[in-house]
Amino acid sequence: MKAMVLAAGRGERMRPLTDTLPKPLLVVAGQPLIAWHLAALARAGITEVVINLSWLGAQLRAALGDGARYGVRISWSDEGPVPFETGGGIFHALPLLGPGPFLVVNGDIWTDIDFGRLRLEDDAHAHLVLIPNPAHHPRGDFGLEDGWVVSRDHDRLTYSGVGVYRPEFFAGCTAARFPLLPLLNRAIGAQRLRGELHRGDWCDVGTPERLASLDARVRAVQ
Repeated sequence: MKAMVLAAGRGERMRPLTDTLPKPLLVVAGQPLIAWHLAALARAGITEVVINLSWLGAQLRAALGDGARYGVRISWSDEGPVPFETGGGIFHALPLLGPGPFLVVNGDIWTDIDFGRLRLEDDAHAHLVLIPNPAHHPRGDFGLEDGWVVSRDHDRLTYSGVGVYRPEFFAGCTAARFPLLPLLNRAIGAQRLRGELHRGDWCDVGTPERLASLDARVRAVQ
């Protein structure tokens, strides 16, 4: 299985830190955020990695190179000066990801999710890792019933930014900027969206305060 790390966003909530540095290169306990992902992917035996680029993309290329120092091989999906959003960015990278299921990881999270354990069921077009709602997202995104992701207004969980997808999930899409949520809702309606709950470590590094808190926490246990 190949993996895609989403790294094209501007990181507006992290400004001014991201005015001169792409968000995935922000440092946690001495390593860029994205380096934690690459190391975890390599440990899981996932060595073919696609990374999308837009904002300050040249810095990511220079910092990560071909990925050899992390035990992976990086292919770059360049979206130009305006990122394609999550859905459009993944769709744009499909030729690099191949015909089989692939893992997608948001580049601006930190987590202990075991990427090597994730699987996509035969009856699903995607499998999401959900987490208990963090304080900054109390309403959550989706429900989870018997392994199926469902739409509902109560007892919801938050999408972690980690999931496994088939190319078929993007059937009917065309090259453009578009979000992922409408496709997730379409898969829910077709009963093609599976999921699981992860109760381990996870952080959306969405503000400078959260970055500082995570950095201190990880350093304390190293």
